[in-house]
Amino acid sequence: MSDQIEKVKCLIIGSGPAGYTAAIYAARANMKPVLYQGSQPGGQLTTTNEVENYPGYPEGITGPEMMMEFRQQAERFETDVRDGWITKVDFSGDVHKVWVNDTKEIHCETVIISTGASAKYLGLESEQKYLKLGGGVSACAVCDGFFYRDQEVVIVGAGDSACEEAQYLSKLCKKVTMVVRRDVFRASKIMQARVKNTENIEILYNTETDEVLGDGQVVTGVRVFNNKTNEKHEIPATGFFVAIGHKPNTDIFKDYLDLDETGYIINVPGSSKTNVEGVFVSGDAADHVYRQAVTAAGTGCMAALDAERYLAAKDSEFEVTNMQY
Repeated sequence: MSDQIEKVKCLIIGSGPAGYTAAIYAARANMKPVLYQGSQPGGQLTTTNEVENYPGYPEGITGPEMMMEFRQQAERFETDVRDGWITKVDFSGDVHKVWVNDTKEIHCETVIISTGASAKYLGLESEQKYLKLGGGVSACAVCDGFFYRDQEVVIVGAGDSACEEAQYLSKLCKKVTMVVRRDVFRASKIMQARVKNTENIEILYNTETDEVLGDGQVVTGVRVFNNKTNEKHEIPATGFFVAIGHKPNTDIFKDYLDLDETGYIINVPGSSKTNVEGVFVSGDAADHVYRQAVTAAGTGCMAALDAERYLAAKDSEFEVTNMQY
């Protein structure tokens, strides 16, 4: 352990749209923010090939380019952007303590958590290959569905999110094939009814993905198998969507912050406040509904403003206390 303890007014954990937006606002408020990028600098957007639905980019932009611009804007206002990730926290006392890479200890007046969430994937080698190539694998229909207009796609999943995304895709694509592992949906009755009543959605029950097929650059189809009969067949498709859930990156906070059953941080409604004073949350670490770059950025702004007001209130209390002596 390092003997040198650093003191920071505002620590931001995570570097996606939420983290960088929080940094921009915190820096402009003279909070001298320190931002640790985490294990995936730029967050989930760095795996997105094209972003066309973020305001201000009429021609679109790649996810990595967009995150570089966010970083440059944060650094313009003197945000201290650092490599490394937070591996341990202690929010039990008045001072918020965090450890970077299990070694460096930092004491923070405020902490903004922007650690995001990670999409769950099947883990197939072919799936990961085309995900990294940006050639047809996605975990966000709202983000990427537009690129498959009038094409045929496959979506894996059986919950409400999968049904919502299938419905969304059905309005853009020629055909949507839903691959459902069991013989029933996990989704609510109303969501099941919607997909079942949509003419261009085909549902394959008791079916699992064997391999994502492609030409080495883009997806051309999906090979599936019936887990009752082991019969295999191929489905022509240019897009393969995975909707089996997300895992919020919040494990290190579970001993101190209130989390829901999935692990999302529970914030005070209408704010970015957590159950610990001086600790705020933004982005997908708390958002299991929208999960968009623009909404994440908005909550990053909220978190910085809430942190600024928290510090201002503390300063006022300190001044009043001093005047009494």
